Amino acid sequence: MITGKTTLIAHLGYPTASFKAPMIYNPWFAHRGIDAVVVPMGVQAEDYAVSLRQIMRFSNLRGALVTMPHKVVTLDMVDEATPTARIAGACNAVLKRPDGSLLGDMFDGAGFVRGVQRKGRSFAGARVLVSGAGGVGSAIAASIAQAGAAELALFDARSASAEALGERLRQHYPQLQVRTGSNDPAGYDIIVNATPLGMNEGDPLPFDVARIAPDTFVGEVVMKTEITPLLRAALDKGCQIQVGTDMLFEQIPAYLEFFGFGTTTAEELRSVATLQY
Repeated sequence: MITGKTTLIAHLGYPTASFKAPMIYNPWFAHRGIDAVVVPMGVQAEDYAVSLRQIMRFSNLRGALVTMPHKVVTLDMVDEATPTARIAGACNAVLKRPDGSLLGDMFDGAGFVRGVQRKGRSFAGARVLVSGAGGVGSAIAASIAQAGAAELALFDARSASAEALGERLRQHYPQLQVRTGSNDPAGYDIIVNATPLGMNEGDPLPFDVARIAPDTFVGEVVMKTEITPLLRAALDKGCQIQVGTDMLFEQIPAYLEFFGFGTTTAEELRSVATLQY
């Protein structure tokens, strides 16, 4: 039940049809008796700058979850950003502080890495390929570097994005071997699809599946369906996988702490979630 006392968290992005967060946060709020709600708000790119400023003036708004296509531009719209967000070059969370100033942070990478590690795969000394150097891909790459990867290959259809991310990583992790320019998955221990490919019917696969070895770990960020065409192809080859929503479940405890709602576990979140695909 939404009341006049309910605290709002905006979920900003476009389109909203694939949003999964409300089906995880809101059942958990109800389960814990917390008078708060995550509200999807569809905002197209050309309207985002004006919309974010206006929404943050709402007196009952605690902050916002930020998703495609707004994560990168949000970094320049907050008053302060955490080191993680600066390295990633993007924000996926904005906290409105008591004085009205905005703090940006990024949790995608931490969520992705924690999910993989909980499945028994280590990034220490690993060779990793990340396809997609936008907001989510940059965050994942930053957290993979922090987790001790030996080599990180970056690919993006916009080569300048991959190069810029590579430079930021080299500055913060000089020991890390960084490559750009190829999405060939052959020879990598872990590969990650951090692009939107898989959201729409008929999308091409982000990698040449024939070049993926059976012992390669394949991670996905697309959440429109649980088993995307990439993950189906990976399973058919015998690969261990991570579905897109795993990243979400693993990062939500950090989000909740950021917004001041306490914390939880991925297991508790899964037990009450009402996900639909």
